[in-house]
Amino acid sequence: MKLWQKESTVTDTQIERFTVGRDRDMDLYLAPFDVLGNLAHAQMLETIGLLTSDELTALQTELKTIYQQIQAGQFVIEEDVEDVHSQVELMLTRQLGDTGKKIHSGRSRNDQVLVDLKLFTRDRLWQVAEAVQRVFTRLIGRSEQHKADLLPGYTHLQIAMPSSFGLWFGAYAEALADDMLTLQTAYRLANRNPLGSGAGYGSSFPLNRTLTTELLGFEGMNVNVVYAQMTRGKTEQTALTALAAIAATLSRMAMDICLYNSQNFGFLILPDALTTGSSIMPHKKNPDVAELLRAKTNRLKALPMEVTLVLSNLPSGYHRDMQILKEVLMPAFDELLDCLSITDFMLEHLQVKPSLLDDPKYDLLFSVERVNELVLQGVPFREAYRQVGNEIAEHTYRTDGPHPLRELHHTHEGSIGNLGNDLIQQAMEQAIAGFGAERAQLAIERLLA
Repeated sequence: MKLWQKESTVTDTQIERFTVGRDRDMDLYLAPFDVLGNLAHAQMLETIGLLTSDELTALQTELKTIYQQIQAGQFVIEEDVEDVHSQVELMLTRQLGDTGKKIHSGRSRNDQVLVDLKLFTRDRLWQVAEAVQRVFTRLIGRSEQHKADLLPGYTHLQIAMPSSFGLWFGAYAEALADDMLTLQTAYRLANRNPLGSGAGYGSSFPLNRTLTTELLGFEGMNVNVVYAQMTRGKTEQTALTALAAIAATLSRMAMDICLYNSQNFGFLILPDALTTGSSIMPHKKNPDVAELLRAKTNRLKALPMEVTLVLSNLPSGYHRDMQILKEVLMPAFDELLDCLSITDFMLEHLQVKPSLLDDPKYDLLFSVERVNELVLQGVPFREAYRQVGNEIAEHTYRTDGPHPLRELHHTHEGSIGNLGNDLIQQAMEQAIAGFGAERAQLAIERLLA
């Protein structure tokens, strides 16, 4: 029997296959969070008289046993069981009889799915945040390590002005600090309790939604029961938008690495572990890891649009369309976490080539330094710009002289000589603090104690 099924209902096999789809597979992601939601709901039911103290104790004991089975990889959704919610309730009923059947009082599968999704999303967003922090720390470390190693800066893929590996690594660190703000927003939207909204219209039972909010460590609740159901889809879309922002940063870095590793640029050296050879050209060292990172993260950038299209033109209330959003959301976390891990590995092992700008082919990178030199001598900027342009056109432009142009003296915040990594670190720390993840972690520990 399914949670919604009546005694006389018979579901055609083809219809069941189509409507259930991949839900059993996706619901394995939700299993531990379904148990947590049940633990909080049962505790609340006891406070309003729908469970006795003994019934609550029995349910808590059995739910914690199921949770341990999930953590040990021993939990399965049986073939004739529709979803994780039905499986957990079935296991409770097998062990506890009528007491197990009482767990669904005051609840719809709608708000049960929603609370599972919120808890899952909150958990995975924090895992992503921790992985982003690791990559961020790696980038800051390499920025400091290579702050004196100069690098050609490009605009329009034309050499432009001197840059440095300190700036390059630091730029991606600051990008991740900004991405963390987007991730924090997604986390805080997921960190609101929908439990008690039922099918979207509440319950005549005197449910204590404040209590379940506290028990599950949510920052607050989705107050309006209709809106609580409207967060289905919105939660997934916001989370995927945050993942896409991080993916965009990683894909851009991967493209830089592919370019910088190529012979025509030659700024970086990738170790053999991060490259592959050619079946026909013995000289090849292809940056396959960076290329696959670019492809995987580019694909992640498309996922918010998938959710947008599924949600298009849906009125308020729950619709079965939203079931397939699990197939979009859940694997995305695994993919991004894998990409963050390989990015950290690649950043740790790639090698930087020193003294790149000593090559005369980069002389024109210092043309602005020549303009600035003239300005410091009292020449108006527009006249200095014209003069240096003429020197370049007439092939009289030189980078040596009494004040060699290659001796850079950039001192303002965020420049070659003053990276400002301490300020970037402060921005990341503030973004992390805004999650408030400790509250959730402590609440879950108490539920399972």
